[in-house]
Amino acid sequence: MEQNMNTIKIAFFDIDGTLIDMNTKKTSQKMLQTLVQLKGKNIIICIATGRSPIGLPRFEGVEFDTFLTFNGSYCFNEDQPIFSNPIPTDDVKNIINNAAFINRPVSIATSKRLAANGKDQDLIEYYAFSKLEVEIAEDFEEVVNEEIYQVMLGCRKEEYGQIMKDVVNAKIAAWWDRAVDIIPANGGKGSGIEKILEYYHLTKEEAMAFGDGNNDIEMLQAVGLGVAMGNASDKLKEIADDICGHVADDGIYYYCKEHGYI
Repeated sequence: MEQNMNTIKIAFFDIDGTLIDMNTKKTSQKMLQTLVQLKGKNIIICIATGRSPIGLPRFEGVEFDTFLTFNGSYCFNEDQPIFSNPIPTDDVKNIINNAAFINRPVSIATSKRLAANGKDQDLIEYYAFSKLEVEIAEDFEEVVNEEIYQVMLGCRKEEYGQIMKDVVNAKIAAWWDRAVDIIPANGGKGSGIEKILEYYHLTKEEAMAFGDGNNDIEMLQAVGLGVAMGNASDKLKEIADDICGHVADDGIYYYCKEHGYI
């Protein structure tokens, strides 16, 4: 879908595989330049990620306006929370018990901290994407009763059924084949974007988004211009309005340049 460049007022960016090259673990200078120039054109720039607020990277010279974290379950800007959508406590407890049954430790996330009841190699490596280390919480049982926005655990596709047994109001959002994020059933990046657009009094047609994983499908569908990275999953490319170059080739920079956004 071709957008008039003057209609775009807000842009959403996934992090891993989109802003950050998963191979180099870095954001290129051209990508940073793109973000600065978009802001210079008065386009609101937003992070849209499965990461927690404490797992957000710093982007040198760039101040994002808004943050969509936990795949849309907790959205905020520097002034205030915009949207808060925790997982029901009963579901959190069921997931933890189901995971224990197959010897999988879990990490639960509040808006301020991550707490784990153990660790395995998959969870350790999943945390490492955000440059974090798994910390086993002595007060894990108390944290379970707080507002939990996301549950993370090492998990393969064949384990999904067991993990979600008797879980009513939560669902899996996965972008890596060795781990999952479990979020509210009515959550997802799409619903987070709807709340952010509402907050800024903007329409879907005034928004664009860039992503690479299957957890970005709802995000690309929630905006007027959904762009998949050249390195995106086949599923995401199928539903995208457009496809830009690979993250390693500064795909977003050249796309924005070509279409007059910067």
